[in-house]
Amino acid sequence: MKIDCLVAEIGSTTTVVNAFNLHQPPVSFLGRGMHQTTVDTDVNEGLKKAILDLQSNLGVDSIEYDELFASSSAAGGLKITVHGLVYEMTAKAAKEAALNAGANIHLITANLLEQDQVEQIKKIKPNIIIIAGGTNYGEKEVAYKNLLSVLPLDIPIIYTGNIVNHERIKELNSPLIRIVENVYPRVDDFNILPLRKAIYETFEENIIHAKGMKDIFKMVNGTIIPTPGAVMDATLILDEMFNSVMTIDVGGATTDVHSVCEPKPIYLKYSEGEPRFKRTVEGDLGVYINRRLVMKTFKQGELESLMHLTLDEIENIADREPFIPK
Repeated sequence: MKIDCLVAEIGSTTTVVNAFNLHQPPVSFLGRGMHQTTVDTDVNEGLKKAILDLQSNLGVDSIEYDELFASSSAAGGLKITVHGLVYEMTAKAAKEAALNAGANIHLITANLLEQDQVEQIKKIKPNIIIIAGGTNYGEKEVAYKNLLSVLPLDIPIIYTGNIVNHERIKELNSPLIRIVENVYPRVDDFNILPLRKAIYETFEENIIHAKGMKDIFKMVNGTIIPTPGAVMDATLILDEMFNSVMTIDVGGATTDVHSVCEPKPIYLKYSEGEPRFKRTVEGDLGVYINRRLVMKTFKQGELESLMHLTLDEIENIADREPFIPK
């Protein structure tokens, strides 16, 4: 069977492949295949089995496709730490950009990094460290000193602080450092998109360590981006069609909420300087890895009443549930 386009999402628990006809009218969704993500062995194996599952679901002997696009949150997704000058200003701006790019933020600090915070970063082992701080032509030393503090950790760094520091950072001649526009160039001005783009590029160049991912790079058209970033991109496109959109992405490990909207006039005074599009992460509300925490959000007896089962029966289901529910 000839298919125009496959879209693969290589998640932390499940790999999903969706098939689409795009070039021959009508544009249509054809079907879906799934398999457990094989992050411990070779993620390429899970992708191939998901394509075989798609083939089985479509009832065909073989599949040929013109294009394959992919996103990934396998191997723990995109771990980032963020370091700014003032928490509610530069650190917040960098945090919003990182979340919008699909990051899992493990640490946010403001002002000069203390040695114990550097040790904490070392233990986290983030994929990317983001250094922000200072509006353009304002305070410059904190961001520069913070960059010097984390440089020996041998972790990719994106500098998105005061542009005054650009020349002396370039003089460090470090391949670990990528310089982008200031994420907070003026008070109440969130310049998110350049940092978001740089996170995507750094993710592709340095981050995907899951076994077999290099083979998938050879298979796909374009780049592989973090899955939450792909969802945000889709939400932005939907906003162009429907004007103000919220997307809820329920995953095996986390649940992400994406929103793109303009505030109502009565709320304008509360949203000054806020980005138009946002992502929040409920890191303990996933329907597979964190399913027991989801169960605990129900009041006593509520889940049993909804499911018409006893608590022991529900516990038994939770214990035996496979990666892909039957």
